Amino acid sequence: MGTCPDPNEPTFAFQKDRLVVCLTPDPRLPKLAEIPKAEPAEPLLSRFSKTGSPNCVWARLPEDAPLPDGMRLVPLREAWNLLGEETFLKAGRARQIMDWYQETNYCGRCGQPMSDHETEGARTCKSCGLTVYPTVSPAVIVAVEREGKLLLARSPHFPKDRYSVLAGFVEPGETLEQAVEREVFEEVSIRVKEIRYFGSQPWPFPHSLMAGFTAVWESGEISADAKEIEDAGWFAPEEFPEIPPPLSFSRHLIDDFTRRNSRRFPC
Repeated sequence: MGTCPDPNEPTFAFQKDRLVVCLTPDPRLPKLAEIPKAEPAEPLLSRFSKTGSPNCVWARLPEDAPLPDGMRLVPLREAWNLLGEETFLKAGRARQIMDWYQETNYCGRCGQPMSDHETEGARTCKSCGLTVYPTVSPAVIVAVEREGKLLLARSPHFPKDRYSVLAGFVEPGETLEQAVEREVFEEVSIRVKEIRYFGSQPWPFPHSLMAGFTAVWESGEISADAKEIEDAGWFAPEEFPEIPPPLSFSRHLIDDFTRRNSRRFPC
C-alpha cells in the first residue's frame, strides 16, 4: 500500500474507533515506532491532500494489543480538546480513509480484489475497471432566525437537555439550498427564505461534509416531526438551553447568531 512509513513520524493510530494519544509530558500523537503491533498503511496526507503534511501516517492496532505506559485511547471527539483543531481534522480524515480502505478491499460490482489507483487517491478494480473514491456524504445545517430569536430543536439522540440547529443529509438531485428548505419543513413544518451560505466543516462521524447556512423564517408555525424532533422553539441568546460544544459546526452557527444579536440581547 505505497511507501513504507517513517517510524519516527507522528501517527494516527486507532484501536477500533478510538485514537491513541501520548499524555506525557504534553498530549501528542505517538510516533509509529512507539506503538507495538501497529499495522501501518502509508503516508496519508501526501496521497490524499496536496497541502497536507507529507509525513503523517495512520495505523490500526489489533483489538487486544496493550498500550505502552503514558498512552491511552480517546474518543475521536476528545482529540479537539487534547490536540487542537488542526490535528482533530487530520485525525478525522485519517479515520475516514482508514475505514474506506477496509470497506473497499473487494469490488462492489464484480467481487474481485481492489488495488490503489496509480495516480489518484482512489481504488480501482483491474478486473472490471470500476474506480471508487473516499466516501463523502454531504449534509446541510442551518440557523433559522425570526425577529431576533433562533430556532433550536432537540433530537432524541442528543445528550440530555441538549438543543441545536437543524441539519440533515442532502438527497440525490437536490441543490444545497433545496435540502435546507426540505429539511426545515420536514422537521418543524415552517418555510424559510433568504438562505445564505455560511461555511463548511468536515465531520468524521462517519464521513460527512457539513455545509452551513443561515436563513430567515418566512411562514408557518413550529410543528415538530415526532420521529426526529422531541421539541423545538424560538430562543433569544439569554434564553438558550444547553447547546453543543465549541468543536461542532452547529456551535459556530449559534455563536454567529449570538454575536449578531448581542446589542439586542447582550451575552
